[in-house]
Amino acid sequence: MKKLFSTKYSGTSFNLSMLILRLGVGLTLAFWHGMDKMMHFSAYLNKGFINFIGLGPKISLALVIFAEFFCALLLVLGLFTRLATIPIIITMLVAIFIVHMPHGGLKEGADALLYLLPTCVILLCGAGKISVDGMIGK
Repeated sequence: MKKLFSTKYSGTSFNLSMLILRLGVGLTLAFWHGMDKMMHFSAYLNKGFINFIGLGPKISLALVIFAEFFCALLLVLGLFTRLATIPIIITMLVAIFIVHMPHGGLKEGADALLYLLPTCVILLCGAGKISVDGMIGK
């Protein structure tokens, strides 16, 4: 009971928490969002995918797939973790402020916000020791 109200934590609990956070964010982002876009690439293009950096909708969608699928898998592995969070964070910010805000506010972009916040935590804290980065001593 005393542990429930303590503000102290151990290195093991921190590393296990970071593993759970990385797995949760990475697996859901990769397989619920990234894989869907990858499997239905032409359907997303036909719906008029947003051209958010001026390179065309096809390249924009490819960059989103890179962030949501491949970078998310890097999070799961804990490999190049902090670098992998940057494309995800950019993608979620674009989804929130450019795609969803003009069309219904933050309620429409709730998924993006729910991926943005833990990804920012991972960027700040790193992967933890239960990761490839942790095993190779980064």
